[in-house]
Amino acid sequence: MLLSQLLEDLEYTCSEGTDIEIKDLVYDSRKVRPGSLFICLKGSSVDSHEFAGAAARAGAAAIVAQRPVEAAGARVVLVGDTRYAMAVISAAWFGHPAREMTVVGITGTKGKTTTSFMIRSILEAAGIRTGVIGTIGAVIGGELIKTDNTTPESFDIQSYLRRMADAGCKAAVMEASSIGLRDRRVAGILFDYGVFTNFSPDHIGGSEHKDLAEYMACKRMLFRTCRTGVVNLDDPNWKGIVEGHTCALETYGFSKRAQLAAANEELVSRPGFLGVKFDLSGRLNCGVEVGIPGRFSVYNALAAVAVCLHFPVTEQNIRDGLETVRVRGRVEPVPVPGRYTLLIDYAHNALSMRNILETLRDYHPRRLICLFGAGGNRDRERRFEMGEVSGRLADLSVLTADNSRYEDVMDIIADIRTGIDKTNGKYVVIPDRRQAIKYCIENARDGDIVVLAGKGHEDYQEIRGVKYHLDEREVIADVLNGKL
Repeated sequence: MLLSQLLEDLEYTCSEGTDIEIKDLVYDSRKVRPGSLFICLKGSSVDSHEFAGAAARAGAAAIVAQRPVEAAGARVVLVGDTRYAMAVISAAWFGHPAREMTVVGITGTKGKTTTSFMIRSILEAAGIRTGVIGTIGAVIGGELIKTDNTTPESFDIQSYLRRMADAGCKAAVMEASSIGLRDRRVAGILFDYGVFTNFSPDHIGGSEHKDLAEYMACKRMLFRTCRTGVVNLDDPNWKGIVEGHTCALETYGFSKRAQLAAANEELVSRPGFLGVKFDLSGRLNCGVEVGIPGRFSVYNALAAVAVCLHFPVTEQNIRDGLETVRVRGRVEPVPVPGRYTLLIDYAHNALSMRNILETLRDYHPRRLICLFGAGGNRDRERRFEMGEVSGRLADLSVLTADNSRYEDVMDIIADIRTGIDKTNGKYVVIPDRRQAIKYCIENARDGDIVVLAGKGHEDYQEIRGVKYHLDEREVIADVLNGKL
């Protein structure tokens, strides 16, 4: 592809002409080969402008930079922001795949993953093949591709979108994190629909956001790059999120002023199924049942339905999609032969554990059993807090290993016990996570809810710098089949 074609939608200056063939597009100097276009990125710890010369010596045909660099033998393209440039160049490199599908972007502090899979479930029920990019990975058909970030780098996003379009996807749903928006990873994409779920303090400090104002400003960016914004009218921050928007707006919520409103929510519980049912009014008038527990599931479902009403879907498609939706590692039910409910969830800090345990408490289980550990080489205060939360909200805590990393698992469990001992909560200690899962299954009683917390969608356990395979679904199957 010609360099001039890749730069078509950018403002730039170039040291020489742009009528040269580009054979590859890279942003890691170690992957440069002859004919590559190397894009320099400035990160929190590494500035790859420093490697421009090395990239030129490795055969890079051109370098894209946001400040002058020494790169003898390569053409230097100067732009105002290389992260924005990479997004635009990547879109051109892959043939603008977003233009071949209807693209939905979702931002918010919580609910992005669940909402994206609800949308996918409804659309797939209607026969509309849909891809997803987010925390769990990139889902293309039956394939799950692991990703490092909720919103991957722009080159990877465009690569996944191209694979989706080529696989026959007519829609793509993407989690647009605040960091992803800030770092321009979704630049060059005009979203058909942008969704706002909710806003609360998070991701402040370190290499993330300097303050709450910046966090909100980054989320706000989605509503300047979409055609229609779909926003939660009940969230007190919604006006701040859409300030300066350039899109049409639609609303959802429990508020009667919302264009799609929910009412009469009711928790639904039966062995192996926890959910919620409610009535819709406004843009759609019917009752639905959602196969994910808790009041927040209503908000996520409202957002999903509001988006899907723009597609050729039927009321039955919506019912089927919401009732059968499953999100890997997010209050994920696992079928068991007994009359109890077994769930896998990603809750791995005190806040997320409190949220999930309080939600499950509302279903009045005979006993609420929580299996969890804590990450090694992390803040010890987190462990105290997790222990205290589980001790207060669970009837039985099963303390075990998570990703112990370079710490002794028993030292981590000792910290958890410091927190749990502040409560009257009962607990047992089983350091081997497989054996701990076996204990939970073998001791579960009718009416119990058992939640395996901390691993969620992860299929590994990190110990002493090595990642060992551990998929809790496989462990459960081994226990049930008598192999463990």
